[in-house]
Amino acid sequence: MRRRYLRFDVWLCLLFAYLVSLGTTAVANKLLPKMYEEHKEEHQVAAGEVGGVADDSLFRAQSVDDLLSHDLFTIVSSGIAYRNEGSGFYDGMYLYSVELPSGERVAARINNDSVVTDGDSIFTGNSTLPVGRVVKEDLGADETFLGQIEYSDPLDRTDFYVDMVGEAEIQSEESFVDTPVLLVQLLTIFLTFPVFHALGAKLGLFPYFFAPRKKQKSEWE
Repeated sequence: MRRRYLRFDVWLCLLFAYLVSLGTTAVANKLLPKMYEEHKEEHQVAAGEVGGVADDSLFRAQSVDDLLSHDLFTIVSSGIAYRNEGSGFYDGMYLYSVELPSGERVAARINNDSVVTDGDSIFTGNSTLPVGRVVKEDLGADETFLGQIEYSDPLDRTDFYVDMVGEAEIQSEESFVDTPVLLVQLLTIFLTFPVFHALGAKLGLFPYFFAPRKKQKSEWE
């Protein structure tokens, strides 16, 4: 079996490009966390708004009929059952299978930062979910999603979902910071590697990847 090795000049230029990328990623790591904090602040919602904390005056929905007959409402769930009984991705959203006090199940998009739990334990107390509203949507058209969220129990309604996020949607820190930092590093290496190699070749330190064309002499020379 023949082994192929990268030439020394390639390794050396990759090393130089990597060292430069450490500088650009350091700058990105310094700027992006601050931008992420600003991103979170911009998406904070007040109590009483969709995605915000539900106060005691907000209607507690007991059934699907209650959801459909109120513009805003909340749902009280036992412990953390609201996020442990089925979930799935639909159109870029993460929806949970939530059981209403009536026993009916609906899909809900939940801002977990606004969930309020009473009692001594999140497992034994009741969780008051954020302020929510009904959004009409044909969930049944996505069979893959239904296969995910209905792995335990079927939904009673698939013609809508409950939005308990609203304007409080926040990107994860990983997608906002870590992924861009990696892209910055890769882009830096991609752009600086050929620059270093071309410079070394021009100085006669490395062989060219593509030899420059020699100028043709004119018949008058």
